[in-house]
Amino acid sequence: PDELTSLLVVMLYDLQDRKFQAREIFDEEEPVAEVRKVECYLYSFRTKLAAALARCRIKHDALSIECILPETIRRQEQRASALPLCVWANTFKISLQDVFRDLKKKGFTRVQTVSDFDRYTYCMDQHCNDVLVFPSSLKEELLNLDLFADCKLVLQDKSRSLAVHSAQALLNTGDDIIVAHVGSHLTIAHMSVLTNHSLSRIFVCGVKSSAKAAELRNLLSHMGCQNIQLLHEDFTEIGPTDPKLQKAKVILLLPQCSGLGVGNPIDFILNEHGDAGLLRDLFQGSVSEDKLSILAERQLNELIHAMKCKLQTIVYCTCSVYPEENELVVKKALESGVEGNEVQPYRLIPPVFSTCSKSKASTEFFFKMEPSEISSGCFLALLAREEDSSENVPVKDILARAAAKGLLDSIVEKSKEEEKKRPKVTPCRSNITGGGLEPKIAEFLHHQTVSNTKAEVSVSKAVSNIQKKNENQTNRCVQLKKSTINPILDTALPRVLKHTSHLSPMGKAYERQTLARKARAERKRVVLKPVEIVFPPVITPYVSPRGNKPRTSTHWYFHGWTGGEGLSGRILPPPLPKVVKPTVLSHPRPWL
Repeated sequence: PDELTSLLVVMLYDLQDRKFQAREIFDEEEPVAEVRKVECYLYSFRTKLAAALARCRIKHDALSIECILPETIRRQEQRASALPLCVWANTFKISLQDVFRDLKKKGFTRVQTVSDFDRYTYCMDQHCNDVLVFPSSLKEELLNLDLFADCKLVLQDKSRSLAVHSAQALLNTGDDIIVAHVGSHLTIAHMSVLTNHSLSRIFVCGVKSSAKAAELRNLLSHMGCQNIQLLHEDFTEIGPTDPKLQKAKVILLLPQCSGLGVGNPIDFILNEHGDAGLLRDLFQGSVSEDKLSILAERQLNELIHAMKCKLQTIVYCTCSVYPEENELVVKKALESGVEGNEVQPYRLIPPVFSTCSKSKASTEFFFKMEPSEISSGCFLALLAREEDSSENVPVKDILARAAAKGLLDSIVEKSKEEEKKRPKVTPCRSNITGGGLEPKIAEFLHHQTVSNTKAEVSVSKAVSNIQKKNENQTNRCVQLKKSTINPILDTALPRVLKHTSHLSPMGKAYERQTLARKARAERKRVVLKPVEIVFPPVITPYVSPRGNKPRTSTHWYFHGWTGGEGLSGRILPPPLPKVVKPTVLSHPRPWL
């Protein structure tokens, strides 16, 4: 029957791979009637089939059956067989240090780069800090290790790890993420692992059947994932005002694409639950224009719908090598203007990966990896809303964003060192409980709040003291204008020194002690810095040497108050006013 054609082709290839010898049947094998029937028919014609294969090889001058394949398919197979294997560590079950230790016990050696591979070796990926890279020749041995059987290490194409890491780097503590396609179950699990400590939830769209939901829950529970919620609706069916999107900040959009950039198309389609109808196009090395236009239109519609949801960032990732599915889709979506005038528009930003990765900061708006001998092809674009300058971002959100990216660790350590050096004071206890980053954020907020309060009190006291001193100096300037006998001595000396002559020796000693205590208290509160205060000109008439016509003389007075200390610890009096030589203005009334 026609429905058994695929089974017939697979078993025929298996028969010729065994040199047309009978297959060994084990006792524990459960026989399938249809499979046994096809196998018996093929084995009965083994001699004719072997002769037909020999004639075909002679006709095409081929050494083996693989040489009959087209050149594009053979190159694809060669590249897939030599492509390094990328695996990510499931930190729900094992830490990276434990992975390194277990691999060392198994005889693996860690090297710097892929070029240093030599049999049982591996290296860390330069973009994703939890991805390990192994030689392709070790695939069978790796899959037989307990690390893979227990889902502690997961084999997956690197393009999906890049998309997940770029989305995680954009999340703050407590932000939710929407995965637009159910696609690969491994991608969802990797996203859950990376967001475990940030209190984020992952909404997975398009889980239609209950059987598929049960299968996905079973896999995710086996891998230790808990912060995932499955949605029955497709992503395009969820409206912008849906309550589920209230805390969502990032959309991970992995649309169905031609997939010509992947190294091993069969494994990719099986693992990512892709369209098996693309296999013929993948092995031909090209996709028809009609099919490409259908894929590009679908991708554009999904990207435009994501922009209507009015979230903060969209992560768009494909495995295609065609610009029609990559740059052109993103540019058309940005030019559509679907955001409207009510919100800030989207703009392209350079991709961001983990802060612990070895990758250098990129200034390119699109992240692209061309298919090569060491990596599959990948396209990645990040669309983020422009920040509203009129919007005041709360300090807590800024600190939470920094804590999620690991930027507060050094600051918290410095603040703790300063706390140790200071005298012990009973601290205010925070109501936040639990481990991880939340206590660090609470401690840092408390530290900053106390510091800011002290600074505000000190600044307010300093401002009030300066204002009082400015008033005293202004009064002294007015007295300069009125007094004619020894004006400098009358205004330059402090008020305290003028009254000390009326005190007894005991009173003078008590006064000095009081001043010293006040000076020490003042020094603890605020440290005054040298300033210059420029007062308006003092107008005094004088007679010109050429005649009796009065002219205006302008005197600019500069009074400096340093608040300095003498060697004995007393506060020195303010210096004498510095008088600049008068200048004659051509205009008699310069203020008019």
